[in-house]
Amino acid sequence: MIFIKKFDELGRDNIDQAGGKGANLGELTRADLPVPTGFVIITDAYRAYVADHHLDGQIAKLAVPTDDPAGYDDSSVRIQALFADQVSDALRAEIAEAYAALGQDVPVAVRSSATAEDLPEASFAGQQDTYLNVRGLEDLLVAVRDCWASLWTARAMAYRARQTLDPATVSLAVVVQQMVDADAAGVMFTANPSNGHRDQTVISAAWGLGESVVSGSVNTDNIVVREPDGTVLSSETADKAVMTVSAEQRTQQLPVPDDQRRQPVLSESDAAELAAYGSRIEHHYGAPQDIEWARANGQFYIVQARPITALPEIEAPAPTDWTVPEPTAMYARASIVEQLPDPLSPLFADLIDPAVTRSLQSLFREFVGEDIIRDSDVGLPTVNGYAYYRYSRAGMGRLMWKSPRAFRMLFTGTMAGRWRDYSHPKYRRIVSDWTASNLTEMSTDELMGGVEALVAAAAEYYTAVQTIIPVAATSEVLFTWFYESVVRSKDDPPAQVFLLGSDSEPIRAEKSLYELTTWTRNHQELAESLLAVPPQEFLKRAAVSDDPVWHEWHTRFEAHLTAYGHTVYNLDFMNPVPADDPVPLLQTMRFFVSGKGADPYERQRRLALRRDEATATFLARLDPARAKAFRRLVHWAQRVAPMREDALADVGLAWPQLRRMLAEVGRRLQGADVINEPDDVFWLHRSEINEGLDSLADQVEQRKQLWRGERRATPPQLLPKGGWGDVWRRWLPAASEEQTGDVIKGIAGSAGTITAPARVLGGPQDFGQMQPGDVLVASITTPAWTSLFAMASAVVTDIGGPLSHSSIVAREYGIPAVLGTAVATRRISSGQLIRVDGDAGTVSLLDGAEQSRIEPVAKASPRRKIIAATAGAAAAVGLATWLVRRRKS
Repeated sequence: MIFIKKFDELGRDNIDQAGGKGANLGELTRADLPVPTGFVIITDAYRAYVADHHLDGQIAKLAVPTDDPAGYDDSSVRIQALFADQVSDALRAEIAEAYAALGQDVPVAVRSSATAEDLPEASFAGQQDTYLNVRGLEDLLVAVRDCWASLWTARAMAYRARQTLDPATVSLAVVVQQMVDADAAGVMFTANPSNGHRDQTVISAAWGLGESVVSGSVNTDNIVVREPDGTVLSSETADKAVMTVSAEQRTQQLPVPDDQRRQPVLSESDAAELAAYGSRIEHHYGAPQDIEWARANGQFYIVQARPITALPEIEAPAPTDWTVPEPTAMYARASIVEQLPDPLSPLFADLIDPAVTRSLQSLFREFVGEDIIRDSDVGLPTVNGYAYYRYSRAGMGRLMWKSPRAFRMLFTGTMAGRWRDYSHPKYRRIVSDWTASNLTEMSTDELMGGVEALVAAAAEYYTAVQTIIPVAATSEVLFTWFYESVVRSKDDPPAQVFLLGSDSEPIRAEKSLYELTTWTRNHQELAESLLAVPPQEFLKRAAVSDDPVWHEWHTRFEAHLTAYGHTVYNLDFMNPVPADDPVPLLQTMRFFVSGKGADPYERQRRLALRRDEATATFLARLDPARAKAFRRLVHWAQRVAPMREDALADVGLAWPQLRRMLAEVGRRLQGADVINEPDDVFWLHRSEINEGLDSLADQVEQRKQLWRGERRATPPQLLPKGGWGDVWRRWLPAASEEQTGDVIKGIAGSAGTITAPARVLGGPQDFGQMQPGDVLVASITTPAWTSLFAMASAVVTDIGGPLSHSSIVAREYGIPAVLGTAVATRRISSGQLIRVDGDAGTVSLLDGAEQSRIEPVAKASPRRKIIAATAGAAAAVGLATWLVRRRKS
């Protein structure tokens, strides 16, 4: 049997024989690219070795997939020990002949080449081992067996499990390649991995062999070259302290000579020459490539190439100029804007600004009885795509003058009753009327009229909700102040004990999902399928199954979506709600089905019992005067605090129907060749939505690129910087967006301290990444995120204050929360170890060892909390100002 293939005998069709790496090197050799000569010990050799030594059964028993990454460690050690025996005489003879053809004891690089690596859908980069500067036949044979054994490292087995690859189907070839004793080496991407631009080649370069670059043990020069003209767009020269070089035994790291450390490895002409090789390779494969290169004696060599498997979509540069169109106005990101953490889609921006403006004007008229806010005084424009409330100086002045009357209205209960008895029923009625419409019989103009009507109804409803928030916030703040200042003794429980255990819409949604999970667990085959089958496939099967159990599950799940499927992850209607995309809910159900989640009924029962016992104890202990004040304040807070969550949970009530209407419009525009996909309708402006336009596909793509770039920016909470509105900055619930260092400061939202890995989630599409015990890090959390709190050990957000949804729910779950950091999602990486201090309001970034330095921030005072809770609308800002003045007087 032939076990050896030279590079020029292989190509991309030989992956089953040569593995991904070997097949690619053969393809590059046949394409006349500068590849060092070599050969591949094909997969048949691995299979023959396994068969000769009867390893199949032993490996199958040990390589059982597990959800615990550490579970592979012992199996890996035991499997790799099975590869200690010598190879057969026939294979030894073939390897000896092929190796001698390269030269007498020539140094070679020996690399593993698995049949499931270097593929477009999964690179498997770094999962198996490489051995450099291998010399002599005996050393080569040892390296070959070590490569085979590296197919079963813990990291390789865990990676294959994540990719759902059957271990029994994977085999390994071994690449033996003449060693390039490189003076410089590195990695080249033929598309920019940071911004997705396909016309930019990115080169990393260091002195010595490429091993240090691939392993990340050395800083590299980084060069960006524009193709096809070879222009160097940027070049950063690093301080390269160490380099990897050949040694008597394998390789060693040495210090870089002082005169080379800060010298560029490549000249601009070198970079252009190397980029031209990259362009040839990409053209040959027809897709962007990740390439390893080396240079020796002025000649470049290609030692590996694989497809780039995780290339981002193209994005524009992140904005840096935050100039506002009206410098005398104040632009603030608060209240409704907290549910808009990303740049807005063009259509949503067009529709939400006038709707919010009209609803705010209506609110002001109701508060103060006259038109003191004019069209030019308030709005919801965008700056670099981000939504901001805009208040004119004149409008703010008039509002503050009238604020005492409005303040009295807030706290007589008038507005709370109006929300319950009028605003909420009206919103539901409007949504119900439009839901009954036959969309296919409506014209595009009628559909868009309906969309505008629903957005207007949602804006009006949210404006009514803003009258609930100050009441709920103030009730909590005043009770906490009274309790901490007048009632509490040293060993008494914290104030939050008296405010937990109440029912609210997010908690009811969690209990509904838990009930369905409990029912699911009682049907073994269904529960096992939920855990094993991909969520989309599970949902499709449930929808069409004739099995009574599956049909019942589908009916119950649809009932849950009908009741709670409108809760928004992000208020911009281009983002799906659970009714559109229920996959994140299945991720939570998997967690509960596996038995890892706590019973929300039991959690609520314990909290309510503790709350009621503590309330009774203090009422019995206090003197009559303090008991009377305590009773009034605690009952007020307990009554109105859940109302805020109930009100916020229904803001997106119109979104499922609104999105159905826009999907119908999108399908029509796609049919008219105006856009490529129905969802592209969100990237159009309102004035562009008609079927008579030419194609807008190019404009849509440009807007998406602009949006992706904008999303990388950290929007200031208050603009213009240095303007008159800066007087409000210290009252807004967020930290500086310019934070650096190992400690991120925010607002203390829920007490406690925890050290755990971070999990940075951009939205529901990332919910499946959440692991029990992770710290949930997100721009915001809305009621639709509540199910994740059962898994989280703590919560950290960019946006939000001490009275936001994140804070309230974190306290219900008894986990620390730090909110309003402004920068958490940009400064923290998934998997990074962090310490969350919910008392000090800090997040410490820990790199392997805990940092002892913590810079605590002041907790929000009662006055700051009240002002933060009302900062969303100009009316509330004015009321808060009045309250501050009264306290100072």
